[in-house]
Amino acid sequence: MANQPENYGLGTLALHAGQSDDSATHACAVPIYATASYNFTSTEHAAELFALKEPGNIYSRLTNPTNDVLEKRLAALDGSVGALCFASGQAAITAAVLTLAHAGENFLASKSLYGGTTTLFSQTFKKFGVEARFFDASKPEQIAALADGNTRCVYLESVGNPKNDVPDFRAIAEAAHSLGVPVIVDNTVTTPMLFRPMEHGADIVVYSTTKFIGGHGVHVGGAVVDCGTFQWAEAPQRWPDFAAPDPAYHGLVFTEALKPLGNLAYIVHMRTHWLRDTGACMSPFAAFLFLLGLETLHLRMPRHCDNALAVAKWLAAHPAVAWVNYPGLPGHPDQANVEKYLPRGAGAIMGFGIKGGKESGRVFIDNVRLAKHLANIGDAKTLVIQPATTTHQQLTDEEQLAAGVTPEFIRLSVGLEDLADILADLDQALRKAVDCAACGCAGGQA
Repeated sequence: MANQPENYGLGTLALHAGQSDDSATHACAVPIYATASYNFTSTEHAAELFALKEPGNIYSRLTNPTNDVLEKRLAALDGSVGALCFASGQAAITAAVLTLAHAGENFLASKSLYGGTTTLFSQTFKKFGVEARFFDASKPEQIAALADGNTRCVYLESVGNPKNDVPDFRAIAEAAHSLGVPVIVDNTVTTPMLFRPMEHGADIVVYSTTKFIGGHGVHVGGAVVDCGTFQWAEAPQRWPDFAAPDPAYHGLVFTEALKPLGNLAYIVHMRTHWLRDTGACMSPFAAFLFLLGLETLHLRMPRHCDNALAVAKWLAAHPAVAWVNYPGLPGHPDQANVEKYLPRGAGAIMGFGIKGGKESGRVFIDNVRLAKHLANIGDAKTLVIQPATTTHQQLTDEEQLAAGVTPEFIRLSVGLEDLADILADLDQALRKAVDCAACGCAGGQA
């Protein structure tokens, strides 16, 4: 199945892609290869591996057979040429961007990003001499205005977390490609089951596998997927890491050396430089857990979407709720893009505001019983949080508003529980919030 036919469906790929029969044991499940290193058959074999003249395993910071199956499976699901796993989503994002943008260079990023990503881009990357320039994802024309000769990529999320905006991906891709730079899409919220970025102009995809891919909140991880669409060799002066001699490998030119294998220069360079040198590798145990998660992704995502749409409609009619922001609701500001890019479902994430503002929101969160109050999304369980005081706390008021975060905003990641039980829990917490707002009490937990 390692070389799967192209006509297999996403559900079949999620179960089988990337896995060959284990010659040692013929295990049906992917084995966990808990090893740091691998034996060399000879000194010549070792030298060939280190020189990248022969494929194989050297050290699990670079490659691991369990991780390899996960990487191949993720690449297959996105219809891409290769993938690389990392210890967390943040590590994957860091590697994806900094493989392209170096000191003195810049990249463009959507304003409606996860708060931790915004902080990474605006604060931490600045210390590396890399500038993030933020644009409104609803206005692709801003890309040309912000870019210059040192711009190296355009970055956005498939659905902004937690703003829930859905950009016009094709328009953004055209704007980026007209400048000669690739597009990176964080596809964590939708996964390949709802949206495949490469089909709409993206060149690189990143994931926090912690979320829907794993699906059960049991491990952190991340991945970068290389769509293999961007032609690095066409501008060697802009992309010397890939298209010019590499001093770290005795003058090897990645675009030339890898040409027989396809357009793999970006992902292989990332593995042999960024992952090798910074060490944020995924553990094989984590890869095993994410492989288990992938096996049910095609079943879980439709249930997430069905539950989320029903919850959003119910909240919109609730007397205690002031507003609801869910891409799947009719009248959403990006409804045209939702219909164009997300016909299989708008995901599980929504935001809403309770009448009474921030304090009523606090009472609501302190009184949910079934839903879990924690800093995560994409779990099989329903999750809830108040971004202004948690995930987006480090941002300025202006940055919070750009990300869609207002003081009363509550983010809900709708899980797989029975719908009636989700609604009952939300209802009792909403009623508690309303009662406490009316009487002016502190609103302790029920």
